[in-house]
Amino acid sequence: MKETTTVFRARDEFGKESNTMHTLVAVAIWLGGIHFNVILIAFSLFFLPLPYSLMILGFLLFLMFIPVDQTSKFGHAMSSYICKNACRYFPITLHVEDITAFNPDRAYVFGYEPHSVLPIGVVCLAPDSGFMPLRKMKVLASSAVFYTPFLRHVWTWLGLTPATKKNFTSLLDAGYSCIIVPGGVHETFLMQHDSEIAFLTTRKGFVRLAMERGCPLVPVFSFGQSYVYKWWKPSGKFFLLFSRAIKFTPIFFWGIFGSPLPFQHPMHVVVGKPIELKKNTQPTIEEINEAHQQFIVALKDLFERNKAQVGYPDLQLNII
Repeated sequence: MKETTTVFRARDEFGKESNTMHTLVAVAIWLGGIHFNVILIAFSLFFLPLPYSLMILGFLLFLMFIPVDQTSKFGHAMSSYICKNACRYFPITLHVEDITAFNPDRAYVFGYEPHSVLPIGVVCLAPDSGFMPLRKMKVLASSAVFYTPFLRHVWTWLGLTPATKKNFTSLLDAGYSCIIVPGGVHETFLMQHDSEIAFLTTRKGFVRLAMERGCPLVPVFSFGQSYVYKWWKPSGKFFLLFSRAIKFTPIFFWGIFGSPLPFQHPMHVVVGKPIELKKNTQPTIEEINEAHQQFIVALKDLFERNKAQVGYPDLQLNII
């Protein structure tokens, strides 16, 4: 990497503040929500009397729709606790190629790749991790997350919000930088074990919104993220259509001892230089295509320049 790159090593930053027990608890709270719900529902259905089962299911249904207080002091404390311990767990190393290029008073659109099973490396970009000089940041995630009991509370406190056009535009207008995984559900469906997949060719909406508001595009690639879980997924057109319908790819994934705790595989998240875009409230298709191609070229270049230096010299990136 170039000499101007700023490197944040989570264990150097948070090592004195964390211990193994805190780290495991934080990661379990962060990522165990899906598994916890499945176990709780199965236990209530098979081992509890019907009235108790209905009580538990009703409580989970209540948690699906109760409003989440994003300004909660408890939520902020939980977010800070998770960010610092989760970054240390793998550990995550964040490489920012030109940190001085980021203006705290501007909004940026970060295009984060790959999605993998879960794009969990994004935690190092959260404001509560304290690495990036941008205090107003949000992560756009699948709407399905925000109907999942327990998980929706934790991830909202971490700065996630539903990936809708309305949310995207309102956040940019309010000065928030937004992190988006352009490939989304479709990219999870296409992922492979022996290479990285970025489903980008037809994903241009984030580029259009960045142009309309004059926000720079920022390529981001997370090396090692695809190895923190083992996984298996069905294939076929029906599975793809089903995944799109529920806005989530239902795959089987597991970590340590078959649990939701991911394997402690080091991750290197590399943030490229911002791509400046001239504000254009009505960009033409040709102008959008040009900016979109700029982003793809920058992402490819970021990947190729850094893969060997973070330990993946033979890894291939396929942009589909």
